[in-house]
Amino acid sequence: MKYYILKQLAQHLNSYKNIKYIKRVENNTIKIEFNNQNIYYFDLPKGDGNVYKKEINDNIKKDFNAPFDVLLHKRFTSSNIQEVCLLNDDKILQIKVQSKSSYKTETTILQLEFTGKNTNIIILDENNIILEALRHIDEWSSVRMVKVGIELLPLEKPNFQFEEKTIDDIDTFLLDIYKSKEQKELVNIKKQKYIQLNKHIKKIEKILNNLENIEELEKNAIIYNEEASQIISNLYQYSGFEKSVKLKKSNDLFTKSKKTKQKLKNQHIEETNLTQKLEFYKRMMQIINNAQTNDEIEFYMPKKDKNQKKTKKANPYKSFFIDGYKIMLGRDERENIYLLQNSRASDYWFHLQEQVSSHVIVSNTKKTIPDKLIEEAAKICAKFSSDFGGTFKVDYTQRRNVKIQNRANVLYNPYSTVVVKV
Repeated sequence: MKYYILKQLAQHLNSYKNIKYIKRVENNTIKIEFNNQNIYYFDLPKGDGNVYKKEINDNIKKDFNAPFDVLLHKRFTSSNIQEVCLLNDDKILQIKVQSKSSYKTETTILQLEFTGKNTNIIILDENNIILEALRHIDEWSSVRMVKVGIELLPLEKPNFQFEEKTIDDIDTFLLDIYKSKEQKELVNIKKQKYIQLNKHIKKIEKILNNLENIEELEKNAIIYNEEASQIISNLYQYSGFEKSVKLKKSNDLFTKSKKTKQKLKNQHIEETNLTQKLEFYKRMMQIINNAQTNDEIEFYMPKKDKNQKKTKKANPYKSFFIDGYKIMLGRDERENIYLLQNSRASDYWFHLQEQVSSHVIVSNTKKTIPDKLIEEAAKICAKFSSDFGGTFKVDYTQRRNVKIQNRANVLYNPYSTVVVKV
């Protein structure tokens, strides 16, 4: 990030009186709300750094609870700003605040270092003692240690002059930074998601293509049964050892016929489930193609955390998260049945009105859920139930009002209806 941008940002942030809210929203990004609804994002990955604003407030994708995050919330949420400045005329933004605990007032410094290899977010007390940091650095990695409990040494002052420019409107400038950043990333993210989805699609298509021909299975089941019946009907013509051999052969043919019929039944179920899964991934491909923002793609196809442990068995449904609420989507009839059988009475159920659709469940323990959540859950239901965009009526009610008739077929009353456009 350019020095002149940080310099003008520091001057602008000095006009705010308090920090209302602060939280880490991505591995290297913190979100700070100054005063009321003045939200800035400070992104400081190793060796780089940026500050930007967004036109739309995004949903929190992950809850960070490391010691750094706990202290960040404790010392800066609902704090009063004392000063915002650039330290040592370098690309180091310092935000000094005061916050009240139950028995005293504490002064804390949030130091955001946009300094190449030293890029970091460090929490300091008024004596420059490190309280916590986004990245801890030991003596083996750098001459400048970043460890809890020690004094933070200053960085060497730059021996050159930074470029100076004037920005007409810093907030508009930071919005443009995000738009530019997002557009560059959008194409690459879409390509990555297409590759992932194509792998799923090709895998399912391969399994479907390798399934035995249903007509051939039906034909074989009939042939085995007829041959066995023919042997039984002519058994009187045989005697002694030959008769016992023919009887054994007829039993084997009846067993083959029975197994073929069972295989036929199981294959029909498997083919139906695979076809519905294939439809889901193709619809997901369309949703990603139509996505306008990185946040939208991240919502529908979040990237897996590198440290995330693989579970032994994945949940039999697709899940999304909005403002702490879990939304569960049935991708085929089997998953729809699972959701109906394993949801709570207080959960909310969504379904397209008078149309075949996926079942959507919103996990809930209260009497009502927010209007925004109702609209988003209805959109998910519509997007994954139709191959085309348009306007859809989606019925919703609490799960206690939904009566299972047969498999995923239900009756429900009372209910409400929301109209969504996707």
